[in-house]
Amino acid sequence: MQLLLASTSLRRRDLLGLLGLPFRIVPPTCEEKLSPHLPPIEQTRQFARDKAQSVANQHPQDLVIGSDTVIEIEGDLLGKPENMQEAESMLRHLRGRCHQVHTSVAVMQQGTNISIDFVETALVWIKPFTENILKYYLATEESLGKAGAYSIQGEGAGLIEKIEGDYPTIVGLPLWRTAKALEQQGVDLPNPVEDIYRLKPYANWKEFS
Repeated sequence: MQLLLASTSLRRRDLLGLLGLPFRIVPPTCEEKLSPHLPPIEQTRQFARDKAQSVANQHPQDLVIGSDTVIEIEGDLLGKPENMQEAESMLRHLRGRCHQVHTSVAVMQQGTNISIDFVETALVWIKPFTENILKYYLATEESLGKAGAYSIQGEGAGLIEKIEGDYPTIVGLPLWRTAKALEQQGVDLPNPVEDIYRLKPYANWKEFS
């Protein structure tokens, strides 16, 4: 049995890699289409399950992890911006306000009918940043490919006043609960997750402790 990560996200690859486990990246083949009737927390859960299922269908004997992150602000869902104009609009919408970051995880092994999923939520307060700061940050192009158009592990940390909750959840993978889910399936972790959370060996993690 292999451990497969159904994601092309470098952030999820790096976070999962902190556990010291061998794993392989297999890009999911599902299409992410928003369902208007689903609240954001259920939408991200469905996306994670779809990603994991699309890979599990092709690798039924392997253990597959799928994950997804969305931003919720006053009931509205923000995903990844399609372009810089949309990124600017998202950041203006978040400026000076608190929002929720929902990151979902699905763990599946089709051959043994293993199917686990959960969602972790963290709160992020964005500073009331100036137009000059907004212009500078957009010029970094960090916004592209990031839910909510900012990167807490990058220069986007400068836009954030404070957080409440699990830092890796905001980055893109709730590492503690993912590690515990893997251990429940008999996976031995070379690097105990307790040590990882004590050392916080990831960009900007200690800044938000």
